[in-house]
Amino acid sequence: MQRMQVVVILGSISEESNNKKLAHYILNRYKDLMDMHLMTLNDLPMYNEDLESSLPEIVKEYKNIIRSSDGVIIVTPEYNHSIPGVLKNAIDWFSRGKRAMVRKPVMIAGASTGMLGTARAQMHLRQILNSGGVSAIALPGNEVFINNVSDKFDADGNLIHQPTISFLDQVVSNFIEWAKKINS
Repeated sequence: MQRMQVVVILGSISEESNNKKLAHYILNRYKDLMDMHLMTLNDLPMYNEDLESSLPEIVKEYKNIIRSSDGVIIVTPEYNHSIPGVLKNAIDWFSRGKRAMVRKPVMIAGASTGMLGTARAQMHLRQILNSGGVSAIALPGNEVFINNVSDKFDADGNLIHQPTISFLDQVVSNFIEWAKKINS
């Protein structure tokens, strides 16, 4: 059986991002279960409707990568009770013209230094993913809100908090099983 092809979208452009550490942890820990491609958003231009008839090459490339994938994992921080502007910008690009995320299974994860662990950003992201232009399908009932992240990663960026690791293992397993059903 062919392995799942998954795009991991990093919703932060900060070099020192806790969510970047989480994305790399996911890429490393689950590399034997899925083929994953990390998508960073640093070089995406700001969405501009005037460019839709002649898409920037990076937008075409990213949309094709998502379209050809079996699923998407979005790892995002929370800024002002919502998602970062770079992530919203990317989703705006992906939702226009030949839409990239329609019926695409999506798992959401996020880490923060606070107590809520990106809960509000993820709630808002689920609304965005459910919008008519995006029409992605977010994994229900499996919310990965990693709070107090400073205590859960070591100095080398490795997740070391065993209850969080075990929970993440279960959610990723649920995502793989669910995405296969969606794609069959």
